[in-house]
Amino acid sequence: MSARNYLKNVVLGAALLGGVVAAAPSTAGEVEDGIASRLTAAVPGLKVLSVKESEAPGLYEVQSNNGDTIYTTADGQYLLTGDLLKVTDNGIANVTEEARASQRAQTMANFGDDGVIRFPAKGEQKAEIHVFTDIDCPYCRKLHDEVPQLNAYGITVNYYAFPRSGPGTPSFTKYVSVWCAEDQQAAMDAAKGGRSVASASCENPVLEQYQLGGRVGVTGTPAIVLEDGNMVRGYVPADNLAQGLGLL
Repeated sequence: MSARNYLKNVVLGAALLGGVVAAAPSTAGEVEDGIASRLTAAVPGLKVLSVKESEAPGLYEVQSNNGDTIYTTADGQYLLTGDLLKVTDNGIANVTEEARASQRAQTMANFGDDGVIRFPAKGEQKAEIHVFTDIDCPYCRKLHDEVPQLNAYGITVNYYAFPRSGPGTPSFTKYVSVWCAEDQQAAMDAAKGGRSVASASCENPVLEQYQLGGRVGVTGTPAIVLEDGNMVRGYVPADNLAQGLGLL
């Protein structure tokens, strides 16, 4: 069972965690270390990436290797999963998604854009989007049909590989052939149009990009990561996307 599923199975019965370790320490730093130790001991396979005080008094925010955000009391005994919402003067704000976006932007920046298949903006670049895509995904193909329109709006489109069927599958192999093609853009156009692409293999970043998608929370395609780290899940018409980016 994965750490994610195991955690979701036990989180509402958090009393089962009692007795895993001694009472949590109370000083800053030790509190965070105590939470990390308790969760790591309680949930097989879980790796705690960071622990910090959340905006909600009395709760700590835990980032883990499975991409979930966990909220816990200072003693690490009571847990919550899901999004933390906050009532503001402007309505309801999603505190958890704001944190995810910041972390996602940092993860993308650390990975870099070497190896992307880029469709650059026409003229001045006004925005840049990172699209995790599957060659055979119907809505990915629909989005690709509108890439020239996005480019005309000044939006550069960077494609990252995310063959949903995973490594060793026809879709994965097809993406490798596109990436290894002499003209990547033409090969992408052909593949997205349902036309055959000559089989090719070479040293490529397809697996690394696919794994990156998992780390930043991609669960389906297309998944569009904006420059601020926010993610647009699914197909969005070019006009709507440009409008959302403040270009129309």
